Parts: sequence; C-alpha cells; structure tokens
Amino acid sequence: MPEISLETYQTLVGTRVGTSRWFEITQRQIDQFADITEDWQFIHLDPERAAQTPFGGTVAHGFLTLSMLSAMFYDAVPDFEKTTMGVNYGFDKLRFLSPVLAGARIRAHFDLTELTQARPAEITTKWDTTIEIEDQTRPALSALWICRTYLEKT
Repeated sequence: MPEISLETYQTLVGTRVGTSRWFEITQRQIDQFADITEDWQFIHLDPERAAQTPFGGTVAHGFLTLSMLSAMFYDAVPDFEKTTMGVNYGFDKLRFLSPVLAGARIRAHFDLTELTQARPAEITTKWDTTIEIEDQTRPALSALWICRTYLEKT
C-alpha cells in the first residue's frame, strides 16, 4: 500500500479510509491466546461445554478480537510518508458487541474522525473502528481508537 502525505491525510478526515480483508479466527488462535493471557475460561476452550451456552460453541476472547485491529489496520490503512514508527495511544470508547465464534471471519472498517499535529513530527489520529463478522448484522466490536504516528524530523 503506498504511503500518503500529511496534506492528503488531512483531506480524509470524516471519511472511511479503509476496510481490511477478511481474517479467520481459528480455534488454534483462540487456544494460543488463552495460553498467552492465562484466560482459560471454558467458553473459549471446551467445545462441548461451550455448545451448551447461548453462544452455541467456543468464542474468541474479546481481547483477541481487539488485538486483531493491528493486523487489520496494516492491511487497510496507508502509512504517512516518512513514518518512523506508530504506537497505540489508547481508546476513548470500546465495546464488545457480539461474540466471534471459532471459525468465523472478521474484518475492520476504519473511519478517520480526527487528525491533529501537536509537534511537527508527531501526528495523532482518531479512528471510528468497527469489526464486522461475516454474514452477521451486529458487529463484534466498536471502538474509538487513538493512534500516534512519528515522522522523520525535517
């Protein structure tokens, strides 16, 4: 994906900048995430018990779904020209709206709501972000995500 200038980025405020490709959330990913985070609740790991819940099967951790935002962002949103690094700055709002079943496919939509430049080489962006579940009307996640990008100093 080509990099774009700060001036071009400024014209994108108020628009959908990108939509990621579909990412499958596998049971293997869920199991690995459980081990890394030490969250071994049965709804994530035990297909038989999870089938008896309102979810009808194992579901991804909400934080696993959230963590996929980075991969989705890289897939869908161009970098600024002369970026040296980008960091997560936080969230003003985050809601887990629907469970993501093992085997489901998800993708994210990124709407740029704000762009500020506190210092010449430091850009803060706010993204209205939604993670969609394929073939479902209700999203998995909705968030107002804040990112900080550092540019080469000129």
